Amino acid sequence: MGAKSEESGVSDVFRADWDQNPLARKLAEKAAELDAADQLAHVRERFLLGTGPDGTSGGNGVYLDGNSLGALPAAVPGRVEDVVRRQWGELLIRSWEESGWWSAPERIGDRIAPLVGAAPGQIVVGDSTSVNVFKALVGAVRLVRARDGQPVDGPRAVDASQPGGAGQPGEEAPFRDEILVDATTFPTDGYLAESAARMTGCRLRPVAPHEVPAALGPRTAAVLLNHVDYRSGRLYDLPGLTAAVHAAGALAVWDLCHTAGALPVGLDVHGVDLAVGCTYKYLNGGPGSPAYLYVRAEHQPHFDSPLPGWNSHAEPFGMHPDYAPASGAVRGRVGTPDILSMLALEASLDVWDGVDVASVRAKSLALTDLFLECVAAYVPEGRVETVTPREHAERGSQVALRCPDAGEVMRRLIARGVVGDFRHPDVLRFGFTPLYVGFAEVEHAARVLAEELG
Repeated sequence: MGAKSEESGVSDVFRADWDQNPLARKLAEKAAELDAADQLAHVRERFLLGTGPDGTSGGNGVYLDGNSLGALPAAVPGRVEDVVRRQWGELLIRSWEESGWWSAPERIGDRIAPLVGAAPGQIVVGDSTSVNVFKALVGAVRLVRARDGQPVDGPRAVDASQPGGAGQPGEEAPFRDEILVDATTFPTDGYLAESAARMTGCRLRPVAPHEVPAALGPRTAAVLLNHVDYRSGRLYDLPGLTAAVHAAGALAVWDLCHTAGALPVGLDVHGVDLAVGCTYKYLNGGPGSPAYLYVRAEHQPHFDSPLPGWNSHAEPFGMHPDYAPASGAVRGRVGTPDILSMLALEASLDVWDGVDVASVRAKSLALTDLFLECVAAYVPEGRVETVTPREHAERGSQVALRCPDAGEVMRRLIARGVVGDFRHPDVLRFGFTPLYVGFAEVEHAARVLAEELG
């Protein structure tokens, strides 16, 4: 890309005015054309995008960390103030009914449902992603064992005459005592999978996603997979892997933390059994906003949560000593909802009014395409390695770049107003939220990255 100046450490090509660089000018013009044609550009106005490096609102900053924490929707502060001052301050306990607090977990779940391709009545909002992973995975093991006529809580002898048995009279049926988990998963999913395996008497087998079809067998009860790898941004084949899991007689549990709000998921159409996800990334629910649990309608009558609480009781105010589960998605509830963060999330979902997820996906791919093109054009050869797949079918809504001094590079980028994040030991992550990220910002971010790596 050019010789480096001893004084600045930046390649000579970057010392000149970028506007005089023909390649940079061409890519900047391309970004401007894409911004002019952007059908989602108006949605940016629904967000408060903080301050740039010059301290002014909006500033010159570029926020590429929505895959870690989404931006603040403009409607949220006023809604939260109303919840605190009027609903809590004036109505007090009456708000459980008059303000709809009690029904919020299901009501907000139905707001999320179309964003992940689910019909109403299958998603409940509450608890953290970690808690919901545990509920979903234990619930999946219990569901498949109950379906096959096997004891739900541990490996004991199984009647081969029951559905799912060995198929030969007198033979002992294979007991479903195995859970497969993505070996590259976000650590908490692995921790919870190990705990779920202990509770259900299962053996836990970590496998890479592409190894799942070959690893499945008659002993597999459930498989926990991530739709997108949190480090690389690789998008996995949800339809194909779900079909393979079902062909083996097992149930599929998907973690949607890095896809809900970024691309179409199609939970119902692809037959996903259970799914979990957070709401503070592409759904912009705010720090610590509650997660959600999806239980496919056909599984709900038999879903046996390992965390039965009074909120999921058929008669929550009956105060009965024995537990009787409620019907429907309510079975996924445990205790009292976190009303403040839950209603902030509900307000944040207003930004999706009139927005089609397919158009979000199209812009996401265009944003990441442009960023990859600019990085290839601007960054000195050999300085970074692109970890994220270039194929659209295998790419989520982030770009991961590997470089030896990634932590220090990200610190410098943030100081200059380009906000991404760093994953140990050597990965720069850039998340592209189509609702508020523009193409000119992406081109500018690549320029700053090149200057810091030049």
